Amino acid sequence: MAAEIHSRPQSSRPVLLNKIEGHSDAVNAAVLIPKEDGVITVSEDRTIRVWLKRDSGQYWPSIYHTVSSPCSCMSYHHDSRRIFIGQDNGAIVEFLLSEDFNKMNHVKTYPAHQNRVSDMVFSLESEWVVSTGHDKSVSWMCTQSGSMLGRHYFDSWASCLQYPSLCVCERAGQVSVSIVMFIFIRITSWGKGHFLSVLSLWWDPVQRLLFSGASDHSVIMWDIGGRKGRTLLLQGHHERVQAVRYLQLTRQLVSCSADGGVTVWNMDTPREEAPQWLDSDSCQKCEQPFFWNVKQMWDSKTIGLRQHHCRKCGKAVCGKCSSKRTTYPVMGFEFQVRVCDTCYDTVKDEDRTALATFHEGKHNIAFMDMDPSRGLMVTCGSDRVIKVRHTISPITHWWSDRQSLIIGD
Repeated sequence: MAAEIHSRPQSSRPVLLNKIEGHSDAVNAAVLIPKEDGVITVSEDRTIRVWLKRDSGQYWPSIYHTVSSPCSCMSYHHDSRRIFIGQDNGAIVEFLLSEDFNKMNHVKTYPAHQNRVSDMVFSLESEWVVSTGHDKSVSWMCTQSGSMLGRHYFDSWASCLQYPSLCVCERAGQVSVSIVMFIFIRITSWGKGHFLSVLSLWWDPVQRLLFSGASDHSVIMWDIGGRKGRTLLLQGHHERVQAVRYLQLTRQLVSCSADGGVTVWNMDTPREEAPQWLDSDSCQKCEQPFFWNVKQMWDSKTIGLRQHHCRKCGKAVCGKCSSKRTTYPVMGFEFQVRVCDTCYDTVKDEDRTALATFHEGKHNIAFMDMDPSRGLMVTCGSDRVIKVRHTISPITHWWSDRQSLIIGD
């Protein structure tokens, strides 16, 4: 009998430490302050707030600063206490936080874009702030001089990026990997990947892995370091994936979706690459024509069938030859998907053993930050609520006897 895979947690209720409220509009970013009981948030209500945990155990704002335009994104560098705020008007504002996090001073304003800033990253090594915007460009500016060093335009507006080894995602869903050297930019693209907009990226510099979450409810791991074009598809969400984070120490990937789903993927196990879907004018099992194959329909005096694809072998098949559904976690399918009857017979019960755990965030998650050293996670979204969670560790899962991360609300 096939193992039953639940798409949501059935036990082990999550641990919610604090719920922070006070913003009057959507919170677009929330960052944990390392080594401090504090959170920095930016919102559509044009405010930048630094929340510090008081003796009462609650978070209260120690800094409340209003800017001229809604805040769309944020990049915080803790060692230098520099914070960069992207705005809806295309500008990036730099502030310097005081050591006690009770004051912030304006440093520079960068005219980075002509429209909303969608994402940005500050690099202390190069003294650059790299940003993407709705004006279909990625720009890199010098934080010492405040001048523009370079700009590159895409066919559609860019939604997110990672740097160094700058990884930029266009709104259309195409993933591009860019390497910035001085004022030059090189773009390398893949023809396979997400079929809807990419919303989040995470770059692992150790293994040189790029993780992307998209509106198609999926996560893809791009093995850039392997130089073989290998990609792993992970499907474990019911809504668009808006935040991803890879934990190098435990070899786990954490992804969050708009419906509040939090999925923890075990990446420390052999996985198979999902096959590319094959094209055919007739079923590759029974050879019956598909509905657009007019010639074969006329010759055989039959009505054309609808085309489907087996997720395990990639063959084009009809509904009769792919009547079965199964999970296949080793290929990233944690929910039941269509497979042809032949492949269904090859899937054993142990092949259906889940390689991910599912948890409820209980609010819209548009942004997520983690501090693995302290076992903390913060999420925020359009419901104007910031939630600080504690990850339960150490705990032993059935797949490993090592310390693992369990997240919930």
